[in-house]
Amino acid sequence: MRDEVVGLSGEQSLFSSELSPGPAQKRLALFLVLVLVTAYFLVSGPFAGVQLGQNTWFVPAYVAAMFVNDSVTAILLFAQYSILRSRALLLIANGYVFTALITIPWVMTLAGGLAPNALIGGVQSPAWLYISWHGGFALFVLGYAMLKDAESRKRYWQGSARGAIALSVTLTAAIVFALSFICTEGEGLLPRVSQDPLHFNADWPYLIGGPIVLLCMAALTVLWVRRRSMVDLWLMVVIFSYAIEIPLTYYPHPVRYSLGWYTVRVIGVFSSAVVLVVLLYEITTIYGRLLRAVRAQRRERGARLATGDAVAAAVAHEVKQPLFAMLMRAQTSLSWLDRSTPDLDKARAQLKHLAADGDRAVAVIERVRANFKKDASVRTLLDLDDLIGETIELLRGDLQRHRIQVKIEPSALHPQVKGDPIQLQQVLLNLITNAIDSMTNQEGPRILSLRSDVLESGGVTVSVSDTGTGIAARDIERIFNPLFTTKADGMGMGLPICHSIIEAHDGRLLVDSNNPRGTTFKFVLQPAADG
Repeated sequence: MRDEVVGLSGEQSLFSSELSPGPAQKRLALFLVLVLVTAYFLVSGPFAGVQLGQNTWFVPAYVAAMFVNDSVTAILLFAQYSILRSRALLLIANGYVFTALITIPWVMTLAGGLAPNALIGGVQSPAWLYISWHGGFALFVLGYAMLKDAESRKRYWQGSARGAIALSVTLTAAIVFALSFICTEGEGLLPRVSQDPLHFNADWPYLIGGPIVLLCMAALTVLWVRRRSMVDLWLMVVIFSYAIEIPLTYYPHPVRYSLGWYTVRVIGVFSSAVVLVVLLYEITTIYGRLLRAVRAQRRERGARLATGDAVAAAVAHEVKQPLFAMLMRAQTSLSWLDRSTPDLDKARAQLKHLAADGDRAVAVIERVRANFKKDASVRTLLDLDDLIGETIELLRGDLQRHRIQVKIEPSALHPQVKGDPIQLQQVLLNLITNAIDSMTNQEGPRILSLRSDVLESGGVTVSVSDTGTGIAARDIERIFNPLFTTKADGMGMGLPICHSIIEAHDGRLLVDSNNPRGTTFKFVLQPAADG
């Protein structure tokens, strides 16, 4: 989880302007390019003779779609710039501001756009604004492609990101205003590319269309050479669609409101939505990662805390077992020493066990404290069969005192996991102690079964089964809740702590009732990775 949080704080690992496109995205981009090429050949070939009439609602709808798409795309790119401070991002964001703004004077100069006659400009104005629109965006893309590899740590703007955005948008708006003024008030001075409001001049493709296509192809080439990110990939699709639009505007019929003209408008809406869709998908992905990180953080916090206000209860519960063992060994040692002929060897052996129990108590306290810290617990490679054997040895006295028969079924594969040995041993101690308590007052065979196994799916399991009183069906769902207990003198902390420890090891702790009696607790862990 810590790695995921680090990823959330590292901007360059999240944004499409830095992430490399995957194979699926490359295939999708290639598919869309093929669709564009197919549409071009269909419109200029088999359907070349299809003529469509003027539609009064189409142009306003087209302009509205273009303006909204490009404006939202610009806003999302500005948001990325405010974080990454990339001059290339700032430039391409203003490219979309440029295309959004220039559609406004274009539709006002187009006869049949907002009104039967043009609101401003003359016959040449819409064609020249269209040329400025496509040539200008190609220049923005070309500048983006050349700037993206020239990024440096030197800050060229000493002010805030908002100030840079405001200044750049102002300059872009000024460029649009200047081009609009030239194409409307000075349209008489421009070369004639339109014969009338509907028909283009025959020289249009040679004087204007060809150079714009070459400019688009130049931008596409530089992007191709310097491509690294998802934005690069989809900008190539956009600039390719721009290159497709130009010839369809005048071929095979150089007239407005032809099938080619309408197809160009549809392609335009498509190209304006491409990067927008990618950015919206990126936002959804980031929110998904954030949600997973928050959930993982909550799980990790719960694993450390076990319960929000039960630190004292957790320490008392965990230390009770080693302290009880120390007390029993101390009493046993005294009994060996109080004899008329003291048995020093046996007393010495018990005192050694007593010292080991003391060390274990200290280790348990440290591990419980670690659950309430942000530091990760110490993980080592350990054999679960060995851990089971050590845990049984620690509880050998209790098992013998309560006349409990122990059956251990080790796995032939010797399952190994990477985990905290003290914490995992505490889980086994809790589960075995609970099994002993459940069989203390039980008539009939008292059998404790421990089994380790390796699942086909790769998981490693350890199960602890008993023939005790079992757990009522109504209590199964609540058995891991903090402070819930079925014992008269229980604290309700043991199983929640076990559950939290196993979850902290990326595992699962499960419980099931045995037939005819008893309970089985089983935890599943991931095996230790090879190497």
